[in-house]
Amino acid sequence: MIAFVASILLLLLLIIKFKINPFIAMLITSIVTGFVVQMPIGDISDTIATGFGSTLKGIGIVIGLGIISDNILSEAGATESIARNLVKYTGPKRAPLAITTAGFLISIPVFMDAAFVIMMPILKYVAKETKKSMMVFICALGVGTIVGHAMVIPTPGPLAVADSMGANMGGFLLYSLIAGFVAIMAGGWLYGKRFDKDAPYVPEGEDAVELADRSDLPSFGLSMLTLLFPIVLILLGNLITALMPADSTFAMIMGFLGDKNIALLAGCIFAVVMLRRHIHRSFDDLVQEAASSAGLILLITGAGGAFGAVISKSGIGDYLVQTMTAMNIPPIVLAFALSALLRVSQGSTTVALVTTASILGPALAGTGASPVLVGLAICAGGIGFSLPNDSGFWILSRFGGLSVSDTLKSWTIGGTIASFAAFGVILILDLINSAVGLPLC
Repeated sequence: MIAFVASILLLLLLIIKFKINPFIAMLITSIVTGFVVQMPIGDISDTIATGFGSTLKGIGIVIGLGIISDNILSEAGATESIARNLVKYTGPKRAPLAITTAGFLISIPVFMDAAFVIMMPILKYVAKETKKSMMVFICALGVGTIVGHAMVIPTPGPLAVADSMGANMGGFLLYSLIAGFVAIMAGGWLYGKRFDKDAPYVPEGEDAVELADRSDLPSFGLSMLTLLFPIVLILLGNLITALMPADSTFAMIMGFLGDKNIALLAGCIFAVVMLRRHIHRSFDDLVQEAASSAGLILLITGAGGAFGAVISKSGIGDYLVQTMTAMNIPPIVLAFALSALLRVSQGSTTVALVTTASILGPALAGTGASPVLVGLAICAGGIGFSLPNDSGFWILSRFGGLSVSDTLKSWTIGGTIASFAAFGVILILDLINSAVGLPLC
């Protein structure tokens, strides 16, 4: 336990105090932890390399394809079309509900930071038209994007969690959508209502510019179809293989199409074909841009797997789970608490998710806990508790024009409410699973 706590403190010290990039920080921590637990010196490097490689083996392709999908949807204007149409269909009174829903959907293929930047012009326009406080919409958008970013595959964090836990991808996706929707309603919409009586947003300077006419945007239906196509493939593939005989030809075909790598590749191809007249750059340019964006994400994710491999081989993970079990702390609670602790300590949702899953994944295999629900508890722990050590905190503050105090009131508290709401749903699902069993769980 001393070795475990010391390794976490070292990781936090390197990231927060010395401002070392998380990739380098996790590699250094992995090496130091190996020495502390007296791992044979020849095994330390091999364990790190094996952990790095096995993590990326499971999710490396999907991360790359997810970022390519992000570029395609953004370039074609599909994400903007979804946001504009959701606001139009719900009307002014329910505009915050539309904003948080749009943020949740868009952040599934598009990373949270990018989703927030894409949505800001629409946010300011809607705030002006509805004569509501900008705080209402910052809360709605911030919570919607972080929940999608932290819970729903193919975003790297939840994808790494699902892979480390050995969870069924279809089940993980299905129940993350259920828990995530409740979370955005609680933290993004209902909590955001507290700002309804604040001073209305008054645009000044550049903010006073009207939304540009985007008659070339793809339709709402087409945009939603391209967004949801790979998600539906994964869900259908897993459901059909679970319900039909394993030797059925149809089940084997759907199982192949529902594989995360195949579904994301099919989604990219589908998006290029369906949105081709709205894309003004070559596909090769989009792929090259995605490759440059994916590099650091792949490195951080792989390093998290390397750190987890050292923890696992040292026996720290097993001892941690055994200790918590002896104290009658359920694995699902331990997963949420450790993820939340790492999130509030060092800021990054992805680092918190990958590190927690790498530590607990192998150790929880023999406890009988549902890999899907324990994995989602890890994801729920990474949603809230955002403080100024989180880059997302400053993106919301800077682009939203909010003070630190207002960012804490809207984004931090709203996200934390969403975190506990998602965890509450997961606990209910766990009770149902224990009583009658849940499919794909």
